[in-house]
Amino acid sequence: MSISRISLAAGVALVALAAASQASAAAFYLQEQSVRGAGRAYSGEVADRGAASLWWNPASIAGLDKNEIYAGVHLVQVDSQVNDRGSTLTRPIPPAGLTTPVGGDRIAGGPINNGVVPNFAGAFRVNDKLALGLSVAAPFNFTTDYNSNSWTRYDALKSNLKTIDVNGVVAYRVNDMLDLGVGVSAQYTDAELSSALPNLSPLLPDGASSLKGEGNWDYGWNVGAQFHATPTLTIGASYRSKIKHDLDGKVLISGLVGPLAGSNINTKGVANITTPWMANLGARWQVNDKTTLNASVSRIGWSEFDQIVINYPGHTQVSEQNYKDTTTYAVGVDYVVNDKLTLRGGVQYDPTPTPDVGRTARVPDGDRMLYAIGSTWKATDSISWDAAVSYINFDDTRINRTETIYAGTAAATNLNLQGDVGGSAVVISTGLRWSF
Repeated sequence: MSISRISLAAGVALVALAAASQASAAAFYLQEQSVRGAGRAYSGEVADRGAASLWWNPASIAGLDKNEIYAGVHLVQVDSQVNDRGSTLTRPIPPAGLTTPVGGDRIAGGPINNGVVPNFAGAFRVNDKLALGLSVAAPFNFTTDYNSNSWTRYDALKSNLKTIDVNGVVAYRVNDMLDLGVGVSAQYTDAELSSALPNLSPLLPDGASSLKGEGNWDYGWNVGAQFHATPTLTIGASYRSKIKHDLDGKVLISGLVGPLAGSNINTKGVANITTPWMANLGARWQVNDKTTLNASVSRIGWSEFDQIVINYPGHTQVSEQNYKDTTTYAVGVDYVVNDKLTLRGGVQYDPTPTPDVGRTARVPDGDRMLYAIGSTWKATDSISWDAAVSYINFDDTRINRTETIYAGTAAATNLNLQGDVGGSAVVISTGLRWSF
């Protein structure tokens, strides 16, 4: 493939990834980076080979016999509901403050948006040991959208995070037993956060607050290895670094009246967020000519996302997130029916990193179980078609957040947000792999 054709393919992938809008792993992480992997609940990717596994392990392409191109798309359909369970607002009205229900619509149906998630990867053989790779992914994406009269409005109206990750990889086959890989990720991020702000009198309409930020290209790294213990057993391990993002944008506060009117602003600001590191360990064991068992454990450093810090002239606003590190487990199986058809299945347990006390309506997340089936149809010697369907069940959980609005001023207003969350999702995935 010529350099111009490679560049064109990467460019098309970058444009397509701008459509990604929904996370279907814990919090705002998208694990839909391989259709083949989706069919076995991502249980074998760190120990599998080829361009479709590049996100999980840069060593996956070492010692390739042929060049490979992978492209996939995932349709995420979410059914969710967020219900008020006694949320209140306490305004500083003498003598002891005035506590009232937050009011508004008490049921928010479908706040978590559906989305389309494309991804692309290529692996190019230099010689029988060395290979170069490129993947384009949308790893951290999330959109929740509540109406302007929702009971969540003082905590969250719209929350939108989008990333594009371009990862270049060098992989090397040390010997028949050991493959190594290293990669550099360039990651672009933009975000939009909005909420309502209460005026001092409950008889007055709400004000509004919003942040729109666009990041520069920020950088991280990833390393990986695969150990071929026997001809039928491969053990894979990888690590992907955290990436700190500085988003330049605009802070807008409007609609505040009376003593709060001086807080209305329209100015430039900077938001700081950090995406988590990831450590993966997994294995693939070919039991016989037809059956391969897969298992993986992933540790995700969500504690890096401890707060969102927004700086604008004369002010620093900190939104505590207090995420915790999590461990995800997955098992799966591949079964070769014949030379043309392979079937897959898998199960994954994916706990939420969001705290039980302090969970926000922006990311109304809970522990998840993922159940998946998939297949590969080998259309020709060089083209394979992958398909998968996943069902994700969200455990019922609680929104439980106490926050002081206008903290440190005489207008300090206490928000006590209480609600419950439930839902499920279906992910339909399809993709092609081409070797040449």
